[in-house]
Amino acid sequence: MSKTVMEHADASEVFNRDEPYVNWHDETLWFVRQKRDKSSKQLPEWEQLREAASGIKHYVLSHLDELLISFEQKAKENGVQVHWAANAAEHNEIVLGLLKKHKIDKMVKSKSMLTEECHMNEFLQKNGIEVIDTDLGERIVQLRNEPPSHIVLPAIHLKKKDIGDLFHEHLGTEAGATDPQYLTEAARQHLRDKFLTRRAALTGVNFAVAETGSFVVSTNEGNADMGAHLADIHIACMGFEKIIPKQEHLGVFLRLLARSATGQPITTYSSHFKKPREGQEMHIVIVDNGRSTQLGRKDFRNSLKCIRCGACMNTCPVYRRSGGHSYHNAVAGPIGSILAPNLDMTKNADLPFASTLCGSCSNVCPVKIDIHDQLYKWRQVLAKEGHVPKSKEIGIRAMSTVLAAPRFYQWSGRLGRTVMRAMPFMVNNTLNPWYKQRDMPEPPEESFRDWYVRNRKN
Repeated sequence: MSKTVMEHADASEVFNRDEPYVNWHDETLWFVRQKRDKSSKQLPEWEQLREAASGIKHYVLSHLDELLISFEQKAKENGVQVHWAANAAEHNEIVLGLLKKHKIDKMVKSKSMLTEECHMNEFLQKNGIEVIDTDLGERIVQLRNEPPSHIVLPAIHLKKKDIGDLFHEHLGTEAGATDPQYLTEAARQHLRDKFLTRRAALTGVNFAVAETGSFVVSTNEGNADMGAHLADIHIACMGFEKIIPKQEHLGVFLRLLARSATGQPITTYSSHFKKPREGQEMHIVIVDNGRSTQLGRKDFRNSLKCIRCGACMNTCPVYRRSGGHSYHNAVAGPIGSILAPNLDMTKNADLPFASTLCGSCSNVCPVKIDIHDQLYKWRQVLAKEGHVPKSKEIGIRAMSTVLAAPRFYQWSGRLGRTVMRAMPFMVNNTLNPWYKQRDMPEPPEESFRDWYVRNRKN
């Protein structure tokens, strides 16, 4: 995996060089968004569910200390060993320590965005541990030595031909094969041996229930079950915001999660784990990694309500036409753009600007996170903290001066229209980012204000 980090605008420009491919990517994600719309409209109580989920999560964020302590106590009573990690490094060391303790050097893993956030795979591999991702999409991008481009659909950026070529190289399938059933069967046979021979399995956690000390893992492939039920040691990793108060609250979130993500009524497998089977060890690693800081940011704490459905990505016009890898972060799209600056403002200062602020992300969020408002607020924070390019800072200051003086604004508008008519090359050039992807519009003869003043009496 390349460690070179390109800013979103530059990476998007590279992604957009293949226009037919970008159009396909855009249409595919919009198709998923449409499935979400159709599925949600089948529930008359959809908006009540969203409101309930948002309210439950609001309670969680206000009572995290109590809920986490309760969860730990119940989990321990169930025979589960609980570990706490302040950051990504501690999380990785805990997982490595558990594997070394049991002399395990091979592990299967189901989807976990937290481990992507912590760069766990690379860390374990450097320490002699083979990690096999068993989610089909995750395994595909792992074989390509690249990160997921989407939190629910990790390989959404690839076409059937790309996967056929990859499987031919790594799994020995027929050259040129693109039939999904054939390729899926090849992956199933490839992974079956991994499940049967690995003594350790790692899963993520979709929801952890404080009342019972249990947790739920939602998948469509059953790979989390296969790994956890066959392994001698099951390690579950979760960000501390995944906690919910009671078992009865699960129904609210499970009805929202899959419908928002892929348009399904519910995920194929909603697996409930409470205690290890006889002879098995079960461990839960609860991770902070910047979440406490985000919790303390009044304007941004609601981002911790996220249930990782990916709906905001599927609807976002910028994400759909720039690709997940352009966000250079484990979680891409609108939600990633408000989570990432909390971890590293300098590295991720570009991401809150990768948005039109259209509000579509907030409209589809199942837990009603004010995503577009937070994107706007992050821009303000980043500008005040000096994390924007000098050219952008100068431009913003210039526009502030113009917009603060009505007569100067009117004069500037007339000058701009005159220049665009008389010397179009002044704006139709590659120095103008807008012009790179589209033609500049024809300048109007007069501004709306001038037209209004001239016609107001009529």
